[in-house]
Amino acid sequence: MAENTTNYQCPACTGPLRFDSASGKLCCDYCGSTYDVAQVEALYGEKQARADKAAEAAEKAASSGPVWGEMETGDLSSRTCTSCGAELVCGPETAATTCPYCGNPTVLGGQLSGKLKPEYIIPFRMDKKTAIENLKKYYKGKAFLPKAFKESNHIEEIQGVYVPFWLYDGRMEARGAYKAEISESHRDGDYIVTTTRHFDVARVGDADFVRVPVDGSSKMPDAHMDAIEPFDYSDLKPFSTAYLPGFLADRYDEDDKKCAARVLTRMKNSTAAALHDTLGGYTGVQTLSEQIDPRTLEPHYALLPVWMLHTRWKEQDFLFAMNGQTGKLIGDLPVDKGRVAAWFAGISIPLMILTALIMLL
Repeated sequence: MAENTTNYQCPACTGPLRFDSASGKLCCDYCGSTYDVAQVEALYGEKQARADKAAEAAEKAASSGPVWGEMETGDLSSRTCTSCGAELVCGPETAATTCPYCGNPTVLGGQLSGKLKPEYIIPFRMDKKTAIENLKKYYKGKAFLPKAFKESNHIEEIQGVYVPFWLYDGRMEARGAYKAEISESHRDGDYIVTTTRHFDVARVGDADFVRVPVDGSSKMPDAHMDAIEPFDYSDLKPFSTAYLPGFLADRYDEDDKKCAARVLTRMKNSTAAALHDTLGGYTGVQTLSEQIDPRTLEPHYALLPVWMLHTRWKEQDFLFAMNGQTGKLIGDLPVDKGRVAAWFAGISIPLMILTALIMLL
């Protein structure tokens, strides 16, 4: 039976390979060997292609006669680890994972092939150690953060995830009509004289956009993904599964058509801002009409690096997301109400004493 997963193993000692963000190579932690991405592609390209075909065939076979009931499996799929033979039960969007039994990084066949294959990938530039240090720095100086949260929020469980993104190139056409005025005042004896000149203003132009990112995963909060931008596109590379070992990866579950509304809103807002920037020099501007329309919109599918940490504190969920290149971080933090009350008490009591002394004097 054809294998539908690929384990990237060291050719020297068969230990698991992982992509090292610092060196940009695949490394073996057992014997210390390192390999260029091109070398690993040559070794495992054909094997990954066979895994993709096997996964597609298995999916067709499963659709014709599932063994489990729909309520039991939901959208889960079963794969086999080629290193230890363990069964890997994965969600529908999982593309790369780690075997919980032998620890081998595993790339799932069929999840990133055919129409699901990304055009580009930005490899991780920041390793796990640096990501943890950045998260600890983020905690510092947060006076109202519960001490127990810092100590028990499983910071070591932070995970590197290749998140699916749509990168859009586009052109927006803009036109606007405005009434503007310039008012000037000067003193004439006992009077202030104001002169106002009125203008009919028209603006017409195009705005070009390149690689505007929108995440294609319904699991990722849009606000978090927007907040960790921008990504450095100089690191953008043609997609290869050789960058995945050692990280998790998801494929998109929201296609480019569904995500188009979000990117068009961003483009329109940016175009409107650029249009308004051309109206400087007037003391007042009134918009009569404004129209901004898309002329072209071309999506490109890419996987971008994000460090993620999900934790629970007193029945509440807290999610941290960090740009895997720049370290830019966004996250929600709980507040220790006791510390807040103590802080206000520490301010209010001295103020009350001071006020009482002033009144006595």
